[in-house]
Amino acid sequence: MIHTKPKSFVVGITGASGAIYGVRLTETLLSMGYTVHLVVSHAGWRVLKEELGVNTSDRDGFLSDKFKDCPGSLLYHPIGDIGASIASGSFRVEGMIIMPCSMGTLSAVANGTSDNLMTRAADVMLKEGRQLVLVPRETPLHAIHLENMLKLSRLGVRMIPAMPAFYFGPQSLEDLVNFMVGKVLDSFNIEHALFRRWEG
Repeated sequence: MIHTKPKSFVVGITGASGAIYGVRLTETLLSMGYTVHLVVSHAGWRVLKEELGVNTSDRDGFLSDKFKDCPGSLLYHPIGDIGASIASGSFRVEGMIIMPCSMGTLSAVANGTSDNLMTRAADVMLKEGRQLVLVPRETPLHAIHLENMLKLSRLGVRMIPAMPAFYFGPQSLEDLVNFMVGKVLDSFNIEHALFRRWEG
């Protein structure tokens, strides 16, 4: 009998506004039984504190409490751990999502600046031909932002800007967050029921 390991994804949370997106994505993947390798930038932790009231002095406590009821497996990697499993192309994962993705991180990925685990893991996705999804959250956008997005898009990186839709009649902030998470799952062909699809 062949035993296969659960599919694994890398999730990055950066210092862009919208930390709730990354938290909900992680929670959703774990609830589906996937393994999630989580990386949070220093600025990402700051935003988690400012936007969601996370006690960042007890990061392990937050992670274990937040995702304790999820059947999947969560592996947290500090941003400075360049020797982590996900820093190597020989370590197999399905793909990586940076949600939300700051313009600084997007620029680093676009220019191959692998100066921390987040950008190194993204670089691994590119060199190994694996799916990389970025969820940029910034407005307004200037030419450098747009040029970096175009550069990455031409390399096959999926750009899913944090632009929730309204055609499905969202009734809450959670509905809008779920829409964005659902669009990310769609890019990996993962079935979900996070929002009502347009039927014409």
